[in-house]
Order: sequence, then C-alpha cells, then structure tokens
Amino acid sequence: MRVIRSFVIAFSTYSRIPMPQVEWSDENRKYSMCFFPLIGAVIGLILWGWLCLCDTLKVGILLKGAVGAIIPLLVTGGIHMDGFMDTSDAMASWQPKERRLEILKDSHTGAFAVIGCAGYLLLSAAVYGEMPVQSAPMLMGVFVISRALSALALAFFKSARPGGMMDGFARTAHRRMVSITAAVYAVFCAVLWVMCGRGIAVGCLAATAAYFAYYRHMAYKNFGGVTGDLAGWFVQITELALAVVIVLGGKIL
Repeated sequence: MRVIRSFVIAFSTYSRIPMPQVEWSDENRKYSMCFFPLIGAVIGLILWGWLCLCDTLKVGILLKGAVGAIIPLLVTGGIHMDGFMDTSDAMASWQPKERRLEILKDSHTGAFAVIGCAGYLLLSAAVYGEMPVQSAPMLMGVFVISRALSALALAFFKSARPGGMMDGFARTAHRRMVSITAAVYAVFCAVLWVMCGRGIAVGCLAATAAYFAYYRHMAYKNFGGVTGDLAGWFVQITELALAVVIVLGGKIL
C-alpha cells in the first residue's frame, strides 16, 4: 500500500490526472519520485495518439504543432513551465545567488518569464508540427528521461533552499530506489531510441548527458544548488532540446 500511495502522490503533485486522496506523510512520499517518469510516459502516449490522428486526418502542421505544444501543459497543469518561467526571470536579473533565489519565490511574473514562455511554446509548436508520426515512440522516451534525471538530481544534488517542497521530497526519497528506477528508465529510453532511430539515438543520448551536466553546473554556480523551479526548467529545456534533435536528425539521416 505504501508504494501505491507514493504513486498517487507523484501523479497528484506533478500532473492533473485525477487521483484518490492519500495522507501526505514522509512515509507515503518515500517512493514517489520513482513514479515521476511515468507521467512522462502518459504525456508521450497522448502525443503519440495525437500525431497518429493528425496523420490519419491529414491535419495541417499549424494545428498539429499548436495542440502538440499544449498537451504537456494540460497533463501537468504547467507546473514545470512555471519553474521554467521563474528561472528565466531569475537568470535574466544578473543578481547574486541570494537575490536570484528570492526571485524564484516571487509570485509576480516578470517580462523575461513571459518572453521565455512565449518563445518556448512557439518553438515547441514548430517542432511538434514537423514531428513525423514514426518518431512518436522516441518522443515518449524524451518525456520519460527528462523526469528520470530530474528525480535523480533531486535525490543527489545539493538543495539550494532547505525547507522547500523539492527539499522535502529529497529528504524523504529512498535514494537507492530512485537510483535504480532512474537507471531502468534510462536504459528503456536508450533501447527505445536505438530501435526507432539508430543514428538519432546517438544524438539524443549525447544531448541528454550534456544537458544533465549543464543543469548541475548552472544550478550550483547561479543558485548554490537545485530547487523545484530549477527542476522544472531542466525538464522543459531537456524536452525541447531532444525534440529538436529528433526532428533535425530525421531530416539529416
């Protein structure tokens, strides 16, 4: 039952998929991050279905891309986009670490957050509009791996804000299980990419490793560690970058 409660907490926190209510205790949250990547699998399956529908009905690339860009936001409720926007404001401020952390907590939306969100959605729509249905399985791996690495970072990277929501998950997480499940998800995604696009898989793996390393460097240098907002930033950036790799790789190879 504890594992089931952890599953429910993961989906209740990071998605808008209806879930039963469970007690928000440290014991029940222990394995929640192990299930976080499954939300990415749900997003990937829905996008796959949408791309198949567009291919069947000959939907234009504008509508195909626009709905494709909105689907992840509908499933997650925009929780990761919120982190991306807050981080965009903080990074654009060029302030010391302490001030940047204050900006992350600020409920107001700055100009750079709006610009960043608009640019992100426009580019996402353009990329999904060009995404062939044959690449949809690879896209599912993108949403899984971004969350698997985010969970791994949560469990092992230094927290910039003790007492925050992300720090709470990190303190209660079963780190060994998070490591094992993250490795399983990573192998699954690598195999999926190789099976669906051999040459493109190399680019996806290289981009994933590069962004994960950059995430740690950026977080430690600019904020003194990771936060929930930075985790959202990483998820969004990784997903967009890998989607670009898949589309461009399909056109080049």
